[in-house]
Amino acid sequence: MLRCYTSVMPEAISAPDAARQPFIHITIPVGLLQCNCSIVADPKTREALVLDPGDEVSRILDLLGRYKLTVKAIVSTHAHIDHVGGISKLHKYTGAPVMMHREDVPLYQAMDMQAAFLGVAPPELCEVHQFLNEGDPLQWGSLEAQVLHTPGHTPGSVSLYMPRDAGKISLAQPQLFAGDTLFAGTIGRTDLWGGSMEQILDSLRGKLMELPEDTLVHPGHGPRTTIGEERQSNPFVVGQ
Repeated sequence: MLRCYTSVMPEAISAPDAARQPFIHITIPVGLLQCNCSIVADPKTREALVLDPGDEVSRILDLLGRYKLTVKAIVSTHAHIDHVGGISKLHKYTGAPVMMHREDVPLYQAMDMQAAFLGVAPPELCEVHQFLNEGDPLQWGSLEAQVLHTPGHTPGSVSLYMPRDAGKISLAQPQLFAGDTLFAGTIGRTDLWGGSMEQILDSLRGKLMELPEDTLVHPGHGPRTTIGEERQSNPFVVGQ
């Protein structure tokens, strides 16, 4: 089976956070490679971001309807097919703008190549409405996240960081939506199109490992972790 990370890790998704965060967060593993699609929403305004809707858009739409959420933006952490396969369909249903880093647009436009690699039909594409850049703030409802450009898995990989003071609310823990840059106990693979081990290690050392140790990490596949846990036990970080 094709994997998106550098070594084997547990496949189970951890249970919902026991800490009561003042926002809605739903994780849905979707598609052949079980990409973690995240819905992050303000419980008062019901405005939401959808990150990495890779497939199974009907399930995503059902959850959006169940919680009465309005999608303000569709964010791609990177343009691998398992993370972007449902973007066009979700945009058609919601009208929400699609956002990704400019350096991953060529990869997004190469869906025929990626689909052939997996032996699946290529998904429909749509326009990218906004390019994400290092340091950009994303605001929806009372929430705010900062864009971190974290290349290595792909040239345009990004992570979204929500500090304790994330907009007009205070979080019990900072939150990081890491895409396929960082996983529990490993990192994203770098042997696919445009991948670079040097870049991903720079992204980890220079950005992600500098975040507070209690930052809760939501990876693109598999269970959650924290920055502190990865500093202590991740073999790609320990001793670096």
